[in-house]
Amino acid sequence: MKVLLVNGSPHKNGCTYTALTEVAKTLEEEGIATEIFHIGTKPINGCLACGHCKLYKRCVIEDCVNEFLDLAKDADGFVFGSPVHFASAGGAITSFMDRAFYSDFNKETFYLKPACAVVAARRAGTTAAFDMLNKYFTIAQMPIISSQYWNMVHGHTPEEVKQDLEGLQTMRTLGRNMAWFLKCKEAGIKAGVPFPKREEKLITNFIR
Repeated sequence: MKVLLVNGSPHKNGCTYTALTEVAKTLEEEGIATEIFHIGTKPINGCLACGHCKLYKRCVIEDCVNEFLDLAKDADGFVFGSPVHFASAGGAITSFMDRAFYSDFNKETFYLKPACAVVAARRAGTTAAFDMLNKYFTIAQMPIISSQYWNMVHGHTPEEVKQDLEGLQTMRTLGRNMAWFLKCKEAGIKAGVPFPKREEKLITNFIR
């Protein structure tokens, strides 16, 4: 089993990365393979609402989003990390997730795969950013993995994050809970527990 961790910070080895590595290290200790995917520093376009992904199951814009989607198909779980910018998730990771999740129009890549968000801030805005990221998981029918506290670390530098002992413990607990869920899911599948029945999706607009 493998968990894909997304570093949504422009800093490859910054505060968000420090939190993610604590989760990844714990997952590895629990026998779960990990990979950290950095979205990079190149501009990430927002969704064009062109409908290309409905036909071809990938975004019309060839960049890190499609690279991620290729990896996501074989991943068993996800951790999305973001810095806090103006009490929200970063602009790059927001555009990234908008397109990645919308491209999975048929709910095949993320369906019933566990996910969680991790946020890093110097001081405040963490809960608003955390809530924002969780919206992607709930619309994609992804079980959300929780920890002993909201998944956040504090610090202006990686060295300061390493002093946030409670934050790092929260990351380790998150990793163990993710590993436990994945093992339970695997055991259920092996025992013949079927996936939930899926109805044809109904869409009703507020204005007709």
